[in-house]
Amino acid sequence: MKRARILVVVLAVLSFLPGTVGAETPVELFKSKCRSCHTIGGGRLVGPDLQDVSQRKERSWLARFIVDPQTVLASGDAYALKLKEEARGVVMANIPGMTIDQAMELLDLIEAESVLEKSQFAGIKISDRPFTDADIRTGRDLFLGHQALANGGTPCVSCHSVNGIGVLAGGALGPDLNAVFERLNGRRGLMTWLSAPATTTMGAVFGPHPLEAEEEILPLVAYFADLARNPAQSTQAATLIFVLLGLAGTSGVLMTFDAVWGGRFRSVRKDLVEKSAGRSEG
Repeated sequence: MKRARILVVVLAVLSFLPGTVGAETPVELFKSKCRSCHTIGGGRLVGPDLQDVSQRKERSWLARFIVDPQTVLASGDAYALKLKEEARGVVMANIPGMTIDQAMELLDLIEAESVLEKSQFAGIKISDRPFTDADIRTGRDLFLGHQALANGGTPCVSCHSVNGIGVLAGGALGPDLNAVFERLNGRRGLMTWLSAPATTTMGAVFGPHPLEAEEEILPLVAYFADLARNPAQSTQAATLIFVLLGLAGTSGVLMTFDAVWGGRFRSVRKDLVEKSAGRSEG
């Protein structure tokens, strides 16, 4: 577990170094950066269905948004804010190295796929069988790393935390996942995201080690759905307990130092006083 967490931190640091998407074709780029949140003709996931998107908004705006969605949103653009609201506050991340020319090539791909009877990006097949208690237990074990991921991926708990797994458990590199089921638009959106996570860090970690659909993604989604239905200990309470434990630990260390070094200092002072008194008598 410790080695796994170290690996995640290293990959995360590397992921924040300047990157480029120049070597990827538009198809590869859509697969690696877009399909976790969007379909072409398959309906909404986290983000909107992109079929005929250039008929809804001019290409120049779409290209600017693909290159730097954060800046467009920060400008107060009404259409961008509407997209954010429809995505329940989820904000599209900037893609390192993306250029206007590459964004235009992506739009060309989307337009070509939009006129097909069925696009290759219509979305993955999502199991609709009901979640079971066994699914939820397996999902929790996978999250915590009690059950190893089949392809060698890192346990979720290395970077993320959820309520109810203990005060000191969970990582802080990624966001807490208590509301991820709702945030990513439920079963279909979350399963699609986990099948091809598009963030730089998760892409680096799980690209070479993808999750198995039925054996891992489905149980994890069942666990997150259960968290949404049954919220456990609040994050604020856990944070308060963590702070109090830290203060108690600090107090204990200071008291230990006082006990160990206080006696030594008193002994030194005693020797100095006795020597000083002896010189005065002499």
